[in-house]
Amino acid sequence: MQGACDGARDAALSDPAPAPAGGARGHVIVLGNEKGGSGKSTTAMHVFVALARSGMRVGAMDLDLRQQSFFRYLENRRAYAERSGAALLMPEQASPAPSDLPGRAEAEDADRAHMRALIADLRARCDYIVIDCPGSHTPFSQEAHAHADTLITPLNDSLIDFDLLARVDPSTGKIKGPSIYAEMVWRGRQIRAQAGLKPIDWIVMRNRMATLDARNKRMVGKMLAELSKRIGFRVAPGFSERVIFRELFLSGLTLLDLKSGADATPLTMSHIAARQEVRELIRNLALPGVDAAV
Repeated sequence: MQGACDGARDAALSDPAPAPAGGARGHVIVLGNEKGGSGKSTTAMHVFVALARSGMRVGAMDLDLRQQSFFRYLENRRAYAERSGAALLMPEQASPAPSDLPGRAEAEDADRAHMRALIADLRARCDYIVIDCPGSHTPFSQEAHAHADTLITPLNDSLIDFDLLARVDPSTGKIKGPSIYAEMVWRGRQIRAQAGLKPIDWIVMRNRMATLDARNKRMVGKMLAELSKRIGFRVAPGFSERVIFRELFLSGLTLLDLKSGADATPLTMSHIAARQEVRELIRNLALPGVDAAV
């Protein structure tokens, strides 16, 4: 476990909010789907900053053990703070370690148990835990979905990416049934129901939406509306295709940091529009105690 807010060691970083009162149970937010390049890590970073700026103590996990885009973003943030002296809020980070047991079933059981322990540990100290999942199915990811209070599924606004959620009849355009990923979410819901927990609040986030009223955009919207009623998710507007989202990665900043003057780059109209997209997403998530105007 890595404590990411050590004031003595990292003077440039501001202290996190106080730990929640005894018995508090952190709210788990999972960024998940089984396709890469949909914006999970960018979304995870902006959600974390919105939570931190609302005074929440935040835990963070990156389950993409190979690429680690979310944690690389946080590393860049730490480096920027140390380099510039900016006081940037940071989460408490935790990383799962894959089991080295020889049997596959035993190793997967050990991975799931390890993941449960890490989540429980963070929940005891944090108001929120943000978990970024890989674009593939793993025992860690499966366990994270079973613990999700809020599940955010970024989805590029295309028929290709819609296949993540459902199988579509190519001749009629009708939905034939849920995808493997949607079935995994359903299993997670069953596990939560058996444990007497509240249902997962599942939000499908439409990223890279076309500005024009294109046929593809209309078809995706229609199918999402139909599928949302069948398998139970909410649809929220996400982030447009903007260069600023990619540029901020190297400095570890978010559009919410630009508001506070952490970066000297002048705000353009595109930056302001992108920041409004972030605020709109935070508002649609409706997370307890989180201010969408941060």
